[in-house]
Amino acid sequence: MRQIIFDTETTGMNFNGRDKSEGHRIIEIGCVELIDRRPTERYFHRYLNPEQTIEADAIRVHGITNERVANEPTFAAVLPELLEYLEGADELIAHNMPFDQSFFNREFKLAGLKYKLEDRFHLLDTLDLARKKISGISRFSLDSLCKYYGIDNSNRTLHGALLDSQLLAEVYLKLTTEQSGFDFAAPDATPAPQPVETVSVAAPVPAAPSQPGAWLAIAVPDEEAAAHRAIMEKLRG
Repeated sequence: MRQIIFDTETTGMNFNGRDKSEGHRIIEIGCVELIDRRPTERYFHRYLNPEQTIEADAIRVHGITNERVANEPTFAAVLPELLEYLEGADELIAHNMPFDQSFFNREFKLAGLKYKLEDRFHLLDTLDLARKKISGISRFSLDSLCKYYGIDNSNRTLHGALLDSQLLAEVYLKLTTEQSGFDFAAPDATPAPQPVETVSVAAPVPAAPSQPGAWLAIAVPDEEAAAHRAIMEKLRG
């Protein structure tokens, strides 16, 4: 099963309307791939030139300035490789899916596509899932869920699409099994001894690693690159 966990950062949002994307654009996309619930190194990450001004309130959230994205490609320019990356995904996962979904649909429309994200993919909202599965807490933000599950999000001083997608992958696995396929929170912990089985079972066949594509050649801020490398080292360890 191939699942893509993704997040976006934007120029802002329309606080007063039902469509939060109205009048705004995507400036960063981050995607993480899971194959049979295991992370791969095949990810998609792009900064985008929104062809409009980023609001000051949004910059305070994600730290992405107008100067940072002035020379980046537009959404339309990266759309072919994004669709290639998403092709064949069994499920797309995001936290507060309606928000990211509306921004994708707006960008699709501006790029001339005749379909919406939900027309091509099965979508899962981890915010909705968390509200259904967890009781006793009042907030279901990504930071709140990381705290609830003991996931280390100390690298998240600002919002960032790729780092947030990696943290959401951990939250998603906790939400769906209460047992993580990888551990951000305690990389140095000694694994607990496993009980001896009295029956023979076939060893699982590991999924073939995905081949990285052209989208792996990216330029990111030093802080985010360091955070990403640290996370990937934990996954490999």
